[in-house]
This record gives sequence, C-alpha cells and structure tokens, in this order.
Amino acid sequence: MRKRLKWLGVAVALAVTATSVVAGTLATANTGRPVPRSLVVQTDAGTVEGKTTGAVDSFLGVPFAAPPVDGLRWQPPQPAPAWQGVRAAADPGPACPQASRPNVNEDCLYLNVYRPARPATERLPVLLWIHGGGFSSGSGGDFDGSLLAETNNLVVVTINYRLGAFGFLNLPGLSQSGAGNYGLLDQVAALKWADRNIDQFGGDRNEVTIAGLSAGGHSVCALLSSPLTHGLVDGAIIQSGGCPSHTVAESQADSARFADDAGCGAAADPVACLRAKPAAEILQSSAGFRGGILSGPLPTAGVPELPIAPLTAIQTGRFERVPLLIGSTRDEVRGWAQPFRGATPDQYLKSLEYLFGDRAADVAEQYPLSDFPAQDTVAYALGAVWTDSSVFYGLGGCQYAQLAQQASKYQPKTFLYRFDGRNPAGTTNPTGFDVGASHAADQAYLWPTATSVYDRDKLRLSAEMVRYWGAFVRQGTPDAAGQAEWPSVRSDRAMVLQPGGSSTVTSATFAATQHCDLWNSMSYPWLDTDPDKLAQQLGVVSR
Repeated sequence: MRKRLKWLGVAVALAVTATSVVAGTLATANTGRPVPRSLVVQTDAGTVEGKTTGAVDSFLGVPFAAPPVDGLRWQPPQPAPAWQGVRAAADPGPACPQASRPNVNEDCLYLNVYRPARPATERLPVLLWIHGGGFSSGSGGDFDGSLLAETNNLVVVTINYRLGAFGFLNLPGLSQSGAGNYGLLDQVAALKWADRNIDQFGGDRNEVTIAGLSAGGHSVCALLSSPLTHGLVDGAIIQSGGCPSHTVAESQADSARFADDAGCGAAADPVACLRAKPAAEILQSSAGFRGGILSGPLPTAGVPELPIAPLTAIQTGRFERVPLLIGSTRDEVRGWAQPFRGATPDQYLKSLEYLFGDRAADVAEQYPLSDFPAQDTVAYALGAVWTDSSVFYGLGGCQYAQLAQQASKYQPKTFLYRFDGRNPAGTTNPTGFDVGASHAADQAYLWPTATSVYDRDKLRLSAEMVRYWGAFVRQGTPDAAGQAEWPSVRSDRAMVLQPGGSSTVTSATFAATQHCDLWNSMSYPWLDTDPDKLAQQLGVVSR
C-alpha cells in the first residue's frame, strides 16, 4: 500500500502539471447521454468487479482467453470459459512464464483496464499497451495505466501474452495453425476481446490505438501487417521497436534446437515429449531459445496470420493504414556495446569490417575514435555506429527514419520522434559507462513507477509526453494544446523530445545528426549475432 501511495504522489504531480497546460481540452463538455460508470461490469464471459483508486477505476486480472494449459499449450488462444457470480478484479493476473520470475504459471492470459472515475457523456478512446521484453519477459501488470487514463480521459488496457518457447515455438505437428505465433495470436485475442467488451467499461470499440515498446513495438508492426486485425485497430504507436520477423525455416530451426535442449529432439514423437513436460522444465530448457537481444524469438512470417514480413508490408503499403506515431531514443543501442569497452582500435576496425565490408573505412572516417571519450572509447563509438546505422533489427537511426517515410507514403498521419532524455534515476552504471538516452529510457516518462526520480525538466518532459500520446490516441495526431506543434513526416519535420522543452527539427537536421547521407548510400545487413558473442569472436578482453 505504501508503494502504491508513493506512485500516486508522482502521478498526481505529473497529472496536475499536464492538466494545467491543457485544462481547456479536458473541460470541454460533450452532449449526449451519460455513459454507465458502475464498478460491476458484465463481459461476454461473466461479471467482474473493479476498484477505485484515487481518480481512476481499475479492473485487473480480467481473463481474455482460456488458460493455455494442458491440451491448449501450443495452440491458438481459445475463448475464456464463462464463470458464475461476480469475479473480483482487484489484482493483476499471473505473468506468463519467464526466467526472471520465480512463479511459473501458464494460466496467464489476463488483461487490465483503467478508466477515469469521473462521469462521462461519451465513450472514451482506448489505448491498448503491449509490453516489451524481447518476447521473453515482461507483463501487462507491470504497467499502471492510471496516469495516462486520468490525464487524457482515456481507457487504458494492458495485456499479457505468451513468451519465449511457450509463445513462439514452431515445430511440425505442434498445432494445425498458429505455430510460431501463439504470442502474437494472444495479442489478437486481446484486441478481439476489446472489440467485444470495451464498450461495457466506457471505452469506444471504434477508437482503439495499439502501442508498445521494444518487442511490444515489434508486435505493433506485426499486428498492422496481419489480416487478423483488419477493422480492430484505429491507430498505432511504435516505440523503439522495428518490424523484424523470422522466416518459417528460421523459427523451425530455432525450435528444433530447443527440442534438443529439452531432451525431446531424438524422441519418437518430439511434440508429445514436449507436451508431457511440466512448465518449469520447459522454461529451464529454453535459455538457448530465448537467446539475446538479436537472437531471441520473433514473430514468424509466411503463414496465414502473417503472410508477408512486416518490414515488407510497411515498405509496400500492405498494412493497416492507420495513423502512426513512431520513434526511438538518441543512444538506442549504446548500452549493448559495453562488451567492447576494452576493445583496441584494431578490433574497432574489425568490428566495422564484419558488418560493412569494404565500406568500413568510410564508416571509421565518419566515426573516428577521437570523437569519443578516452575511457571505453570503442564501446561509445560502436554504440553510435550501431544506433545510427539501425543494425539492431532496423531499430533507431537512419533506417528507422526511412521506415517512417515509407509508412507516410500510404498514411499521411505518420509522426516521427527521437527521445533525447535520460532515465529518471540516472544512466551511469557502476562501471562509469554512460548509456545516454538508452533503449526504453522513454518508458519511465509515460509509465512512472515508485522509483522514478524527476527533476523539474524531466517532470516537464514526462508531462509533455503523456499529453502528446493522449492527443494522438484521441485524434490521430499528437497535437496537444499548449505544447510545441508536431507536424507529420510529410511536412519534413521530426520531434525531438528532451528535458527543458521539446521541439521539432527539419528532416535534414534530423538526418545530419545521425550521418544518414553515409548510411543511405550503403547496403549492409542487420547484425546477426549478439554483441558479447561478436566481442568474443574478435578477441576483445572484457572489463
């Protein structure tokens, strides 16, 4: 309870700051009949009873699909079984199985709904949040939607989905459909649940924006590319997530290795062998399947639920053409360059040659080691190279800006940003290495927790972002009253979110800061191995 009250203190401070800027927007009256606001709500599977905390009603741990256990393990999600009486919805459901959590519970397909507690005369737009974590960790219960809901007059939904080997295994004979994409199908099931039920919570089923960060952002791109989401999505936000996917051959190869690790690869019936294993044993055997930032599970393309690769879908206009807000952080992947802290100048050149071949000298000329700190020089240099070149699945940098440009050809309401802030609690780790505006640094500004620490400028940036995101959900454009105007990508502008006041820059300025003339003149692959393995391969002595 004490932790909850501390968080509410942060939320109230942010909400007051943001609301004071745009109080006129929230105070606008709407004509029409009042929307019911009972804490007892009837869903299509049964009745739930939520709770009111501060100025927000919440309904936590609501089932949106059947528990994927026993015969439903490695099957597409099925409808949640009906229940009798009133089900308490006061606590989030269990997180899906993952290595970082001690309790392993496959009964995890739950979502959480947050709405303003005040009376309403209209159904409210909906933000459906998909958590990140490399498709291997995380939970919707980690995100309290109260601040976004209260400040912006929205309904916020956070969801779970199956992770790791439970969500993305692809073996022949595993199921008649969905193999390799069970976690993605869980997300679709949550969207369909919202389409059937969110009106009962005061939300508008015709105004649903999906959003996610990291793997959640990858998921948003995949969902926009899936025929299963047609008519279910009205807007999309991709935060520090690209559009990567595996081919069927790639996901099956990864899954075959997992079956070997689990002791079932040589079994007469590997699938039956795996199904017989307890969930904890499946999780224990899946370290190799989880992999790292560049070697973990991804959605599988080339199947009915994802016919073409999401990146191809965006590039060719074969996606759900809804308003899109997309962006990343300035030092997106610098933190992952730390295995190169002890690298020599020669090893720096070799790492460039690994990716860029005969253009490595051109890259070294644009990113000379003399431009970076004397301590851990190669790690800082590679962090900049990897970020600006977007070699982590197209994440951040110049390919990310290109992705936004490609989407804007088909959807004029496409908006690009770069986050130049820092983690609220600071970004310098015990080694002294500064990860800067790192991957997911912006998450704490939209979803503050009890440990978030803000100075005046960070508080202002958080308030700005909460309002920008809310405006986008409400109207398909991030035009928040009293804040810097945010033109679309077609206007050749991009937003730079930063403490002390956010503002837009021209596309040319945005590109120049990341050497996009260089990167756009080259053809090169994404990095195909995790940084620690590459450092070992090049003989870097770790610090």
